Amino acid sequence: MAADARDSETSEHGVAALPEPRGPVTETLFQALMDEPGPFPIPPVVGGGDPVADDDLHLALYVCYELHYRGFSGVDDRWEWQPSLLDLRGRLEQKFETALRDRFSVPGGRDDLDAVAALTRIANQPGPPLSRYLREDATLEELRDYLVHRSAYQLKEADPHAWAIPRMTGKAKAALLEVEFDEFGSGRAERIHAVLYRNTMDALGLDSRYGAHLNAIPGPILATVNIVSMFGLHRRLRAAVAGQLAISEMTSALANKNVADGMRRLGLGDSATDFFDEHVIADSVHDMIALHDLVGGLLQQDPAASEEVLFGATAWTGIDAMSAAYLLGCWQNGEPSLRPADRDNGHLRAG
Repeated sequence: MAADARDSETSEHGVAALPEPRGPVTETLFQALMDEPGPFPIPPVVGGGDPVADDDLHLALYVCYELHYRGFSGVDDRWEWQPSLLDLRGRLEQKFETALRDRFSVPGGRDDLDAVAALTRIANQPGPPLSRYLREDATLEELRDYLVHRSAYQLKEADPHAWAIPRMTGKAKAALLEVEFDEFGSGRAERIHAVLYRNTMDALGLDSRYGAHLNAIPGPILATVNIVSMFGLHRRLRAAVAGQLAISEMTSALANKNVADGMRRLGLGDSATDFFDEHVIADSVHDMIALHDLVGGLLQQDPAASEEVLFGATAWTGIDAMSAAYLLGCWQNGEPSLRPADRDNGHLRAG
């Protein structure tokens, strides 16, 4: 097999090693995962950190969720459904979800709540200024850091939403499948959006292997992945995942155009911008499908789901704004946005 083919196969199918722990929860969890599946002492998850950004909490939750995706090398696949692990995951989720609802839930008890109109108003508000910064001011190194941060989600793009497919019916299910089909390349493996993102990372000399940067990505960024995994994995949160997907699609076309324009400003070509250019086109169609057919179809079946739809949308926009503020704050203060694992090696492509 040619070297390029081996690299591609490793990036697409490789399984990452467990990251380094970041506190008492990950210390206990990772030690347990290296043993045979079974009961282990559940550590307290009520530390002093912010539940929507804490490093230890969100790395632990990310690892628990990753067992439902590709798992980790050296970790027995049977851990995925081990009751003791699900107990810990449930406690982490409860802490995270409670914090999200405290900060981002819409007022309850309204009979006149029009979720479709409310989503449109949210989408028309000015978003976080991160993409404008990337378009106009970001250095090449900041752009590379940004790609590393986003890799935690983009290398599994659309996978979390796929969990929601069997939880939908009728028009809502058809709409979700239509969006997912495009995200997964419309039947062309080389056009799967996660593959396009790997191509972008390759073009900028970054290590594009799945999970390669987990040690370097901090809690505020992992939270943007965990929220989608949590919404997708729980049937009771199917309306929240619909709201999250809708607002994401409704606001992403301009953001992706800004990033692509920033890359061109720095002299990068089509091999780097293809992922973002593709999303400018695709998401300009997906937004109306997600709003009117996915959300609209769901609300036709269950009008009482409006509050949960809006919770999913507002929680997502809130977490997204917090992660953007984290990155901009680091860059504007001259501080590293990545944890030391990638700062030390320059997050260059392995080999």
